[in-house]
Amino acid sequence: MTAADRARYDDAALRASATIIDAYSTSFGRAARMLAEPVRTQVRSIYGLVRLADEIVDGAFDGTTVEDRRELLDDLEAEASRAVERGYSTNLTVHAFALTARAAGIDAELTQPFFESMRTDLARTEHDASSLGAYVHGSAEVVGLMCLRVFLLDTPGDAADRQARYEHLAPGAVALGAAFQKVNFLRDLAADRAELGRNYLQVAPTRLTDAERDRILDDIDADLALARQTIGELPRSCRRGVLAAHALFAALSHQLRRTPAATIAARRVRVPTRTKVAVLARVALVDARLGRTREVTP
Repeated sequence: MTAADRARYDDAALRASATIIDAYSTSFGRAARMLAEPVRTQVRSIYGLVRLADEIVDGAFDGTTVEDRRELLDDLEAEASRAVERGYSTNLTVHAFALTARAAGIDAELTQPFFESMRTDLARTEHDASSLGAYVHGSAEVVGLMCLRVFLLDTPGDAADRQARYEHLAPGAVALGAAFQKVNFLRDLAADRAELGRNYLQVAPTRLTDAERDRILDDIDADLALARQTIGELPRSCRRGVLAAHALFAALSHQLRRTPAATIAARRVRVPTRTKVAVLARVALVDARLGRTREVTP
């Protein structure tokens, strides 16, 4: 394969991942478009692999049994591991992820917990506090850390400097990933139970009260507040996009708090498009203010 052939293949794989995020996530997709390149493409490549694993465990492929899905998930993890090691996969989504993982230093420390949480969805339908914490770590917090690896890829300094900065910012990335996942759990409470037979939040949809809704949202908002403390320290290449994602999910949390528990238990709650547009407009102003008042790594 010539260098030109390889570049063409890499580009096709990265474009495929961009298509996935645009097809599956409106809010996260909007936020990702506010990231500078090459960060935008790299984050999309992470999302592509995450989405593919989600589709496997959620049974998007007709006629598959739980064992079929487990085998497919095992194959995906094995292929991702091989691709990161050798730098190539015939699966375009995996190939795109491997390009980013090799560049950013994403390894089994982050990918292994992710796939373990995906396997949990094949074996467990109810969670307690301990199992939910482990699930959220693997399904969301490590994804936030994968993105943080990408965000810091081009920051000044040597590997030790980047690692120190990563460790400093990691709590914010973990909190943001957890908040995203938990707000989705509440938003999708009815669908998760009716369509997938799962209950993540330890409360039956039909028994959700306004007080229980607020308890869950207090936990989510605490994560969002912790995450917000470190966003201003992120590089300019990603800061606006992360602010956008944070603001959109904070708007969803606010919308859920205003929605009666009985409504949440019956249908998926959405943030109106006009609200999303207004939120993103405010983000640009906040980002500009951060650029004037805080020292941010270019």
